[in-house]
Amino acid sequence: MSELHKFLFEGLPVRGMLVRLTDGWQEVLRRRDSAGGYPAPVRDMLGQMVAAATLMQANLKFDGALVLQVQGDGPVRLAVAEAMSDLRFRVTAKVDEDAAIPLGAALQDMVNVDGRARCAITLDADDRAPGAAPYQGVVPLQDADGQPVPDVAAMLEHYMRQSEQLETRLVLAADGQVAAGLLIQRLPIEGAGNLAGQAQAEIDAEAFNRIAHLAATLTPQELLSLDAGQILHRLFWEETVRVFEPLSPRFACSCSAERVRGMLRGLGREEADSLIEERGAVEVRCEFCGEQYRFDAVDVGELFTPGENQPPGSQGVH
Repeated sequence: MSELHKFLFEGLPVRGMLVRLTDGWQEVLRRRDSAGGYPAPVRDMLGQMVAAATLMQANLKFDGALVLQVQGDGPVRLAVAEAMSDLRFRVTAKVDEDAAIPLGAALQDMVNVDGRARCAITLDADDRAPGAAPYQGVVPLQDADGQPVPDVAAMLEHYMRQSEQLETRLVLAADGQVAAGLLIQRLPIEGAGNLAGQAQAEIDAEAFNRIAHLAATLTPQELLSLDAGQILHRLFWEETVRVFEPLSPRFACSCSAERVRGMLRGLGREEADSLIEERGAVEVRCEFCGEQYRFDAVDVGELFTPGENQPPGSQGVH
């Protein structure tokens, strides 16, 4: 079962989270396998992204979606991981089917990390927060020295320093069974403008660096194979760690037949009818979950007919 554990280091300005996505991640891959699956390096990158998105969402007081996007002009044109405030998650990627992606391919190999590649994090409030505008932070996939970031963890550590001014250490790993991540973050400092605050900041920085160094010793295999209690004990047995009750992330998709109907209405009657004439039906496949929605001529006709005038007909197959 997928779990997310939040924890604090007693007496230190450091917090952490550990997530292991199992059944939900396997469901993502099972659905994708019906469409041919992802190459292993892309699969693992997406697993790391969705683990990271879940960790970052759980760190917020926010109702809505956190959307993590990586975009470039390599074999992977776009990779998207989305986590909702209730920790539902989904993920997808657009991959050049003709490109050969070798085993062990790095982030740079997959998205062609150059001046045009970007990492974007968008916070999109849900309908319960009317009028709230989406927030988006964007950084290039290069560090302060202009060098390509090597992986998803380094990419997001760079993002947090550039956009949020938060010192963060991330360890991420994924395979065909588990997507997992460990996040260690230094809490904001109060009163850093005076001498006492500056002295405390130095002490706090030393504490964070020590814990971040311990976190960095966690191997991908340990992250994927050990449970939360084993990981925390192995890394931080000399620290006093307070662990909270686990949360339960899960795979879920927000697509629906009604959303597809809305899309067709947005196209207009003429465009919808031309699709029916050309193809016999309108078929839409959700890129996140693989759900197939099909609307025939009767369904499309009902979309543009006032409710009281609609004859009984097909309801659309999905």
